[in-house]
Amino acid sequence: MDKKLLDILACPVCKGPLIHQQKNQELICKADRLAFPIRDDIPVMLEEEARQLPADEEL
Repeated sequence: MDKKLLDILACPVCKGPLIHQQKNQELICKADRLAFPIRDDIPVMLEEEARQLPADEEL
């Protein structure tokens, strides 16, 4: 994931920062506990495509 792109991307729900999780190819929003997928090096920033993170999953 390009560092410059990561710097300008924000959570579409709360506009907060995102964390790149390389092992799952996801962008994580800690505030909303959402994981946005990265497909073919393109972040999918749609709320309906995001995975809800369980409360017991470590960020």
